[in-house]
Amino acid sequence: MSAPDISEAAASERIPEDLVEAGVYPTFAAAFEHSVVVLAMGQACWLFRSENGHRLLVEPQALDAARKQLACFDRESIGWPPQPVGGNVARRETEIITPLLWSLVVLAVFRGQGERPGWTLSGVLDTQAVFDRGEWWRLGTALFLHADPGHVISNALNGILAFSAVLTTIGRRRGWLLLALAALTGNLAVAAMNYPGPYRSLGASTAIFGGIGLLTGRAIRLVARADHPHRWRAMFVPLAAGLTVLGLYGAGGMQIDVGAHLTGFIAGLVLGFAAATRGAGG
Repeated sequence: MSAPDISEAAASERIPEDLVEAGVYPTFAAAFEHSVVVLAMGQACWLFRSENGHRLLVEPQALDAARKQLACFDRESIGWPPQPVGGNVARRETEIITPLLWSLVVLAVFRGQGERPGWTLSGVLDTQAVFDRGEWWRLGTALFLHADPGHVISNALNGILAFSAVLTTIGRRRGWLLLALAALTGNLAVAAMNYPGPYRSLGASTAIFGGIGLLTGRAIRLVARADHPHRWRAMFVPLAAGLTVLGLYGAGGMQIDVGAHLTGFIAGLVLGFAAATRGAGG
């Protein structure tokens, strides 16, 4: 906001002669900001443009109280507004192509499942097959198999959103590597938790929650590294956001594999925290 031009004649008509100066400020914005402090006290004030700057005038009986409050305001305004907790992070263009290609592969595999039922039998995550017969490929193949159309459509759409966010934030090659590690680790962990009992699982949701964990862990690490006095409290913000998403979309409903969602999220959380960097992030 620019300061109004007030001529000497107009000023003499508008400003009473018995007013006193509570402060002088280089810009109208600063003077107006300080005038709000005086108005909040219930006192009248005037702004007057002079050669030395913008003068804040008050009535004589309000001068001492006004100066005291203005001094408090100046002390409390030091360092305000604060710098962002996370610091400066390099920005990338939104990465959407490879997540779209991934979703097409998932849909094509689901179509193939209908034509070749053996794909599901040989690719589903089966704890006994993994640990007893050494069929370790199931940790990865199960991520591309789905039980029904609703399942595959939901994961395909959610995967596009989650993976696009991860790749845009971390980078394409590094992002896909971390996503794969989080998903495989999550499947391995949930299989180990259920062994030696029978356990079968399939679906890309482990990878999707792994992506959410990656973003959460990375955000926590960046906040922890920031030069900010309240960074330790601020670390709980991304953690709470990630846990909220996990609770809302990964812990309820029929035929929901909560264990796989949880292990994927935790694996991503640890990897995201460990792999976070100050700059581009990958």
